[in-house]
Amino acid sequence: MRTHRRALQLTALAGMLGLALTTPAGAGTRDISRDTLATDDGWAAADGGTTGGSTADDAHVFTVRTRSELVRALDGGSATPKIIRIAGTVDANTTDDGDRLDCDDYATGGYDLDAYLAAYDPRTWGSAKPSGPQEQARQASAAKQAERVELAVGSNTTIVGLKGAVLKGASLQLRGADNVIVRNLELRDAYDCFPVWQPNTGGLGDWKTAYDNIWVRGAGHVWIDHVTLSDKGHLDEDEPTYFGRNFLRHDGLLDITNASDLVTVSWSRFADHDKAILIGNGDTATGDRGKLRVTLHHNQFENVVQRAPRVRFGQVHLYNNRYVVPADAHDYRYSVGVSTESAVYAENNAFTTPGHVEAADLVKSWNGTALHQTGTLFNGYPVDLLAIYNAYNSASERDLTADVGWTPTLHQKIDSAERADREVARGAGAGRIR
Repeated sequence: MRTHRRALQLTALAGMLGLALTTPAGAGTRDISRDTLATDDGWAAADGGTTGGSTADDAHVFTVRTRSELVRALDGGSATPKIIRIAGTVDANTTDDGDRLDCDDYATGGYDLDAYLAAYDPRTWGSAKPSGPQEQARQASAAKQAERVELAVGSNTTIVGLKGAVLKGASLQLRGADNVIVRNLELRDAYDCFPVWQPNTGGLGDWKTAYDNIWVRGAGHVWIDHVTLSDKGHLDEDEPTYFGRNFLRHDGLLDITNASDLVTVSWSRFADHDKAILIGNGDTATGDRGKLRVTLHHNQFENVVQRAPRVRFGQVHLYNNRYVVPADAHDYRYSVGVSTESAVYAENNAFTTPGHVEAADLVKSWNGTALHQTGTLFNGYPVDLLAIYNAYNSASERDLTADVGWTPTLHQKIDSAERADREVARGAGAGRIR
């Protein structure tokens, strides 16, 4: 009671003196929607930095609760400075009136999964690319879904989640945009109703899906911070098997491709997914040279099978990240993918794995030549990840050198892997901005 009376007295005094009382840091009422990236926080801080929609006027600050409201706020991907605050759960698979849509609602042209499987069974169809009525119907059905779930994000935009905000079933498309911030938001279940069968001559073939939760494509100056990305709602491990291959429904959680550049991904959580992050979209995409400069720091990768990240061409600073492979993750493949002309500079990352995953399994190379790594912690013990990788894989893959040709300069304090492991466990993901 005394404390309450004292607070009232201070408030009254402030009013009489014309003073403004500020909310203490961490009180949970700070408006993060006008935050900008710190001047030293990774690659997105280079060349003018990343400010998103922080300069938006009041007419371009929106709070949205439905897909329709979100689409109107995005304004077709316009470059007008804008701040979009997402409240509650926004489901991309809904009509303009808010009615829920499922896969049957998108199916058109006579598409039927059983008919599709019968038409393109490799035992009768062979290894040719699917064509004909069922494939045409699948393409038309997929286009109907894409029109709903692919949401264009333009330049000079900030998207933030309010407390507990979820964006479900959507694929945020940062295509050709510049100066974008996405923060404090859970993005889940970018579910593809119509995967395509891709035969492979002499091999098993595979199912190809369409949607990433966030696709940074030909974009620049992007800051993704305190987001949570997962397949929550429909896990691929629960899907059936067709033609001897898992019927995958999800693509990447976050892909950074097509000469995107100057991206920082921080304090985010990637969970329960196969292919998490792809940086660089092809071994022959020579336009990516000199681009794809990305910083990944203080992120948690939990029950991620592969691509955390897989890198082609880019200069990628990978520091203070936390990797957790659960005991029942028998499909785990690798964490850090070193591909064509990649230059990954890895510092003080922590890995926790069950006994069947060894340190040599953490790295995979496809035509890669170099990996710089220091300060790696593996199940609580310091290891030289590069030396272990080269020793265990020398018979099947060429050794990687430690010289990646660059040294990061744009970064904040780099903690020990042990400290980062604790801090990321507590602080990564949506709802945990301090």
